[in-house]
Amino acid sequence: MKKFIVFVFVFLCSFIPCFADTGNELPSQTGEVINVTYDDNENIVEGQNTERQIAQIRIKSGMFKGETVTVENMLTGNPAYDIQIHKGDKVILHVEAKTDNISSTNDINYYIADIKRDNILWLLFGVFCLCLVLIGKKKGVFSLISIVATLAYVFIILVPLILHGVCPVLSALIVGILSTITTIYFVGGLNAKSTAAITGTSASLILAAILSTLTISLAKLTGFAGEENLFLFSAHQELNFKGILAASMMLAALGALMDTAVSIASTINEIHNTDDTLGVKALFKSGMNVGKDIIGTMSNTLILVYMGSALPLILLSNNIDFQKFFNLNQVATEISSALIGSIAILACVPFTAIIAAVLIKKSKPDINTDFDFNK
Repeated sequence: MKKFIVFVFVFLCSFIPCFADTGNELPSQTGEVINVTYDDNENIVEGQNTERQIAQIRIKSGMFKGETVTVENMLTGNPAYDIQIHKGDKVILHVEAKTDNISSTNDINYYIADIKRDNILWLLFGVFCLCLVLIGKKKGVFSLISIVATLAYVFIILVPLILHGVCPVLSALIVGILSTITTIYFVGGLNAKSTAAITGTSASLILAAILSTLTISLAKLTGFAGEENLFLFSAHQELNFKGILAASMMLAALGALMDTAVSIASTINEIHNTDDTLGVKALFKSGMNVGKDIIGTMSNTLILVYMGSALPLILLSNNIDFQKFFNLNQVATEISSALIGSIAILACVPFTAIIAAVLIKKSKPDINTDFDFNK
């Protein structure tokens, strides 16, 4: 019965009715390039040589599926913006209606939005799910459920809350704690060990929220560390971009925090099961000893993740004065994110160790594994 109740709770939380307004924009369509020709003349646009592709595209979805349209595609020589298409490519088409009454493709303007890549993404996701289930068995299945739930929390709760003006930091805390509860209870079961890991993770996430908010204020970070922020600003100028930056810092550290907390709580639980005569102090000391080993690798992992995502910035440092480089808004943002996440991991060790030692020691053997999805 408890298993059913928890599952229903997670399911309902995943569908909290917080939906953003998508407006009246026509849905995008997919197409296949069946022929490409090039304009012989080069046009000069803002001092750049441009080349024009004229593509015949067969529509693969929507009300005009199967029909062929002609689409122009401009190439400016900038690889960041150019969409180079070839015969046989699958593309995403942006659709704009010319009139209110659409009866044929002549009433619609088609533009190439991007290359269709979701087939490869689905393939990778399928391989990931297969490996997760084959290697993790039952725990792998519950891990997959927790991943789906986390994605639902982000897209169905976090995104609409922020777009509707709710504080991004508070929204990230809500989603982060919901994700932590779902993930750890599904994988570890409803017991003192999991409760300790959830509490330690939540406390560390709150610390990350405080640190990120203070750092953004004191360092005068703008919240515009990437081009996507500018695109978002053009569509939603009313949003709190500094708050969004703080929320992104919190969510980026959440996975590492859960990993650290579960490792420490599980270790203390195993030590207690092996020798239940040990007191809270001894269990706490054991948890701290394990935490010291975790700290080095986990903090290093988090910093490497940020360095990997910021590799172009690191390469850019070769051409910029070091003082100027480290004070760039984007560089300072990446460094702050890595350090805040690492500090939260450091704090997660004692938080979880003391909580796990107290809860596991006080838990009764007959209810310590009262509810376990893996049984």
